[in-house]
Amino acid sequence: MNERRLDGFGWLFLVMGAVSVANALWMLVGPMHWYTDLPTTAPHTGPFNPHFVRDIGCAFLTVGIALVWAARAPHFRVPLVSIAAVFLGLHALLHVWDTSTGALDAHHVWLDLPGVYLPAIVTAWAAATLVRREGAVPS
Repeated sequence: MNERRLDGFGWLFLVMGAVSVANALWMLVGPMHWYTDLPTTAPHTGPFNPHFVRDIGCAFLTVGIALVWAARAPHFRVPLVSIAAVFLGLHALLHVWDTSTGALDAHHVWLDLPGVYLPAIVTAWAAATLVRREGAVPS
C-alpha cells in the first residue's frame, strides 16, 4: 500500500487517534473542566484529583499518537494498534469491574459505551485482524 494514501484501517486509526489526542489535551490542559463537563459524569468515580486526571491524559495521548502513527505507517500497525488495544481494553475492563461491583451505577454502561467500550472493542478487533493478516505476531 502507498503509505501516503490512507486505507480503511488508516482512516479508522486516524479518527480514533485524533479523538484520543483531543481527549488527552483536554485532560492535560483543563483537568477540572474535563472532570466536571465530560458527559460520562466523572465525579461519580471519586473526588477530583488533577494529577490523576493528567496521568490518564498522558495515557490517552500515548494511545492517540500510536493510532495516528499506525494510520500513516501500515508496517508498524500490528505493534502500535496492539499496545493501544491493551490500554483501551484494560481501561474498559476497569469500568466493567466498577459497574459490576456497584462502584458505579448500572446506567454507566450506556454512558461509557461510546467513549470507553466501543473504542476498546474496535481497537481489539483491528489488532486481532491485523495479526491474522500478518500470519503471526512479528518478532
